[in-house]
Amino acid sequence: MENKDILIEAQEYIKETFLKEGTGHDYYHIERVVINARKILKTEQADSFIVELAAWLHDLGDHKLHNGIDKSEELISAFLKSLAVEQSIIDRIIEIVSQVSFSKGNKPSSIEAEIVQDADHLDAIGAIGIARCFAYGGSKNRILYSPDEKKKENSSIQHFYDKLFKLKDLMNTESAKLIAQNAIHLWKNILLNFTGKFNKNAIESVYL
Repeated sequence: MENKDILIEAQEYIKETFLKEGTGHDYYHIERVVINARKILKTEQADSFIVELAAWLHDLGDHKLHNGIDKSEELISAFLKSLAVEQSIIDRIIEIVSQVSFSKGNKPSSIEAEIVQDADHLDAIGAIGIARCFAYGGSKNRILYSPDEKKKENSSIQHFYDKLFKLKDLMNTESAKLIAQNAIHLWKNILLNFTGKFNKNAIESVYL
């Protein structure tokens, strides 16, 4: 099977599998990650087929979608073997996917992994990142926000400070760094309005 046909099969499989997923990791999130990856590829030298295939499959088997159990290697391997993809390519995709997630804390070991990680992280910031944060928080029964120090750690707003604000410093490619920096300004303005009882200096001193 030619590379372009493998990518078509991957897209169709992911669409069928993730279209109705409700935690912010749905098909359209994955599609945006692929689009982000293609944009980054314009300024980076990398294997575009490997990058796109890993981008399509990066959430397949993710522990967040399987009650804390990581099934990435199992599900990715089974799918790609069904397409008669070479084992060397399967191994590369599994390695890249294992290095994408923020929660796993793994550093990318190739330019292809760097691009896919950046592409995924970019979809967690900006306006779409805000929507996805609240969608995921709702799926986990998190409160939106609380000024109470004991409760704020369980809120969706706190997730911005625990993870999302950190993403801009974790970008690997120059194009992703620029996009991320612009998105942070949007976030600060929105969060300052949301947590209106605090002034700007108080928020930055407590969280940033």
